Amino acid sequence: MSRTPPHPTREQIELPMVLDCLSDPIRLAIVYQLAQQERVSGELCCGDFNGLSGKSNLAYHFAKLRECGLMQTRVAGTNRFVRLRRDDLDTRFPGLLDAVITSAAKDADRLRLVSECEVVEAD
Repeated sequence: MSRTPPHPTREQIELPMVLDCLSDPIRLAIVYQLAQQERVSGELCCGDFNGLSGKSNLAYHFAKLRECGLMQTRVAGTNRFVRLRRDDLDTRFPGLLDAVITSAAKDADRLRLVSECEVVEAD
């Protein structure tokens, strides 16, 4: 039995589900931080987001992000690594992810996207 959680296929990703998922500030902060990390390593460990909320609450948000198709989870030992599904999202909804991230960056201070979740850059 695979420990990898199920992910929707590219064709199963639906715009209303993606937009609904992004309406939550914690999930938007997770997506924003993953987008910032794409340039460095492409993925983060779930524990890197502990500054946003408690473990059980984060697990709920990670599941929602995975189920709607925004994020992919990879299990390695006892760690879970997450990354954006940028290729799938850009194929299904060209420009949507960039527009969301650009908008979130403009409001990052007000939304407290950066200060709540400091991500250590990979060496």
